[in-house]
Amino acid sequence: MRRLMLLRHAKTETDAPSGKDFDRRLDERGRHDAPLIGAWLSSHPPPPDMVCVSTAMRTRQTWDLVSAAMPSNKPTVEYVDELYGAGLEELLAVIRDAAVQDPRRLMLIGHNPGLHEMALGLMMSGKQGGDAAGRKALADNLPTGSLALIDFDIDDWNDIAFRSGTLVQFVSPKLLKDDGQ
Repeated sequence: MRRLMLLRHAKTETDAPSGKDFDRRLDERGRHDAPLIGAWLSSHPPPPDMVCVSTAMRTRQTWDLVSAAMPSNKPTVEYVDELYGAGLEELLAVIRDAAVQDPRRLMLIGHNPGLHEMALGLMMSGKQGGDAAGRKALADNLPTGSLALIDFDIDDWNDIAFRSGTLVQFVSPKLLKDDGQ
């Protein structure tokens, strides 16, 4: 069994001072939301064994805040250039590259539309697809700061395939705030 955790970076400023999308930073809401997700992960084990983070400023800041809220978890962390602007093929390549480290629970921190498309593409349909409310919430968007946990009945990340995962849970800062967390 393997678990993939897809985390979209938290809310960002509209424009970076440099004018480059790559340099956009978290805004106030993003700096508040990222630790919420980290605290949720800390209180809902098991945590990731390995985290692959896009090298963009906003994803690195998101990971810094998420990891600070998970003090007992020290996963292997890799900063991966290919996650910036990644489509389905690049995301699959990053997941399969992680097979070398053999993490049971792998987290990717990246960007839309790639992460959203990946989450939708990996889930089985119908009841086999898992959390119905989560699938419905995820159908239109993977909002900033949101996390999709998808389980696969595989022993090796090289065996991951589309329409083979079960959505265990979908978590967003908005849902956590609505629940009073």
